[in-house]
Amino acid sequence: MLKDFREKRNVMRIACLHTAQSNVAVFDSAAKALGIGPTVLQHEVRADLLAAAERSGVLTAQVSNATQQALLSLADHADTVLLTCSTLGPSIEGLAKNTSSVIIRADEALARAAVRANTQGGKIVVLCAIQTTVEPTSRLFMHAAQASKALVEIRLVCGAWARFKSGDLTGYLAAVAEAVDRAYLDGASVVALGQASMSEAASLVTTSSSPLTSATEGLKAAVEAASRHVKSGS
Repeated sequence: MLKDFREKRNVMRIACLHTAQSNVAVFDSAAKALGIGPTVLQHEVRADLLAAAERSGVLTAQVSNATQQALLSLADHADTVLLTCSTLGPSIEGLAKNTSSVIIRADEALARAAVRANTQGGKIVVLCAIQTTVEPTSRLFMHAAQASKALVEIRLVCGAWARFKSGDLTGYLAAVAEAVDRAYLDGASVVALGQASMSEAASLVTTSSSPLTSATEGLKAAVEAASRHVKSGS
């Protein structure tokens, strides 16, 4: 069974839509850790989409439509398309009827994983670095936690995004890791890194628990979806 799964996992096609070039390496690294072959993932980077949302302060209809077109284009050549940007996440709503491929959100997979991991019924703390993702991330996690009655707190890591945009990736990841440590010390039972760009901060955390990342959880969900797609012969 395990051998069959590994074989299927490495013949499927998963396309990732990113809004930061650095996330290509983040997802390639997560894929390698999960045993996903190097030929499975394909990447497209559309930094212009996030930049447009930042200028507007919200996800506008124009940016949402452009995101949908990019996702549908990738879906023509993939079993599953993974949208890795949490700011653009709501753009996938209603796309299922337009393609036979599966289009999923990395942050939605993260939210489901956080609720599953919260076995003690404690507080889930979700960290965000950019203001434009706070509202959609909050809505997503609150919805995922409804059935479990889990408490969810969204925290913005102040100043982190400015470091990221200035190219100070080391400072950015250090700030995120510090926020993770603080959340655990404040009593969080689960900490989730709400943006894919935060993923590598997990290795810098000094508390005993590691945060969940959208890169790992998103790819797990993408593999499962692509496996079903390949099995169905769609």
